[in-house]
Amino acid sequence: MSSGVPQTVTIRVSDSIGSVAGAFLVAEEMDYLYVFAHGAGAGMDHSFMIRLSEELAQRRMGTLRFNFPYMERGSRRPDLPAVAEKTIVRAVETAQERFPGIPLLAGGKSFGGRMTSQAMSRNSDLPVSGIVFAGFPLHPAGKPGIERAAHLDQVRIPMLFLQGTRDTLADLGLIEQTCQKLPGATLVTFKGADHSFRVGRADLVPALADSIRLWSDGLTAL
Repeated sequence: MSSGVPQTVTIRVSDSIGSVAGAFLVAEEMDYLYVFAHGAGAGMDHSFMIRLSEELAQRRMGTLRFNFPYMERGSRRPDLPAVAEKTIVRAVETAQERFPGIPLLAGGKSFGGRMTSQAMSRNSDLPVSGIVFAGFPLHPAGKPGIERAAHLDQVRIPMLFLQGTRDTLADLGLIEQTCQKLPGATLVTFKGADHSFRVGRADLVPALADSIRLWSDGLTAL
């Protein structure tokens, strides 16, 4: 499997759920492989997913992007948590099977990140070294709260929260309070960025990749 060119894979979730598409982007001299789940409104081939995967590959970090079953069917209604979490578990297992010697990270954009942490809170035996959230959706827009973070204290591995300071799905004060209460959490904020990490015409994707690389380097010391 060569670096620079995505390699497609089929991930069998279960007999009842079926299969979903995935794509590995492998980095040269790969230090980590990030199992990267998409957000609620766009699938694994959204430009943000592809761009961040490419930037990470330049930093010796591979990725496995994959669709949730609802996206595979062309539906706009996200899967129930049990289905989404099962899909994440199978994606992690697929990554481990394909690259057994490479440390794994997991997480994703918004919905995908939250489903990953929920899956990890129930499956602590999964071979994942840390979780990376690209915009954790702490609450619905206009309805500040922390209920969606209730499961995070059951996660036993380090977590990296990448958050825009203008994210309407994560009030800055609330996400700061949430991370302060979690011993394994690191919060990195991006001034003026919204939930999609947009700040005018600025391209924040390289900075996101830098933050992930820097944080992952620290995991080796734990």
